[in-house]
Amino acid sequence: MTKVDVRDLRTNETDDRGRIYLGTEYANKRVTVAVVEVESDQPDEDELAAAYREASESAEELAEEWDDESDEAWDGLDK
Repeated sequence: MTKVDVRDLRTNETDDRGRIYLGTEYANKRVTVAVVEVESDQPDEDELAAAYREASESAEELAEEWDDESDEAWDGLDK
């Protein structure tokens, strides 16, 4: 097993195709790269589903409130 000095670890960003730039010091050399951890800057499916449910519930509450206010306003015009 290869030993890695923690000082040799680097965190880099990938481009939109998942590629990473290592730097010119690695040009024309054979390198071995390991993915130790992956962080996403986008929410996962569970977070999206929870946010959608919350927004849907809020929309329903607003629609009910608006319906009540609208009925009250129309009733006021009919008098």
